[in-house]
Amino acid sequence: MKTPLAQALSAPGRAAIPWADADCDLARPLTLHTYRAPGFTPDSPVVLVSHGMLRNGDDYRDFWVEAADRHGLLIVATTFGNAAWPGAGPYNNGLVLDEAGAVRPRAAWAYGIPLRVFQALRDAGVTRRAKAHFFGHSAGGQFGHRLMSTQPHDLLEAATVGNPGWYTLPTLEKAFPEGMGGIRLSDREVEALLRFPLTILAGDRDTEVGPSLPSNPEALAQGPHRFARAHFYLEAGRAEAKRRGIDCAWKLLPVAGIGHDGRAMSRVCAALWFEGRLISAEEAGVVAEGAA
Repeated sequence: MKTPLAQALSAPGRAAIPWADADCDLARPLTLHTYRAPGFTPDSPVVLVSHGMLRNGDDYRDFWVEAADRHGLLIVATTFGNAAWPGAGPYNNGLVLDEAGAVRPRAAWAYGIPLRVFQALRDAGVTRRAKAHFFGHSAGGQFGHRLMSTQPHDLLEAATVGNPGWYTLPTLEKAFPEGMGGIRLSDREVEALLRFPLTILAGDRDTEVGPSLPSNPEALAQGPHRFARAHFYLEAGRAEAKRRGIDCAWKLLPVAGIGHDGRAMSRVCAALWFEGRLISAEEAGVVAEGAA
């Protein structure tokens, strides 16, 4: 008999699957917004998507539908609704700390949820893939690079983050979330992060400032806007890797003509992964100023 997850994903198309994560917090429900392409098979790629601050996993799922149809993908956008996951603490910062500021058990951090969802897909027979692709944009990019900073990478074959508002630096010398210190991580996690081929997408027009841009002192120290902060993060990674005598495997790709645009960045990421090319802003769906 098929599991409820397998049943919900047994046919092509969109689905919204209620989900709860026992390791993190059963009292905080989630929704898996999914799309199974007609050409998807259990051996096809699975893309895990993390949405932005609007908590619009359904939109982020839909941003990937065209690529899914072209390449036979399964898209899974784990959605952290505002009602159960209010503010940056539970989502962006992963419920690492409790309300008193104490470190929660590592197994209970929200960063493990997408990976547990992927494992559930494997256990249900939905996929036979050993590893998934991960993409996060904006707040989802914050979530995503912190996932890479705190979780094992065994279940991931590729990880790309686009336009995060600010970054957790790869050092144990600064306390989380500015750095990786004070939350029971070690040199092993720092070096695993630096050695993973993380891709950072940075729209060269993502230079606006406003209420959605983090403005805490730690964020402002990384630069005046998201485009500058992406370069700051890369240089911090390279410097830390050099200090440790290892190579930094990260790659930063400035994307010309794109600002803070989750749809466009999703299309850029899809083309990089599945077509091996960096598409133009026009191909990504950005309409030039003054165009009809």
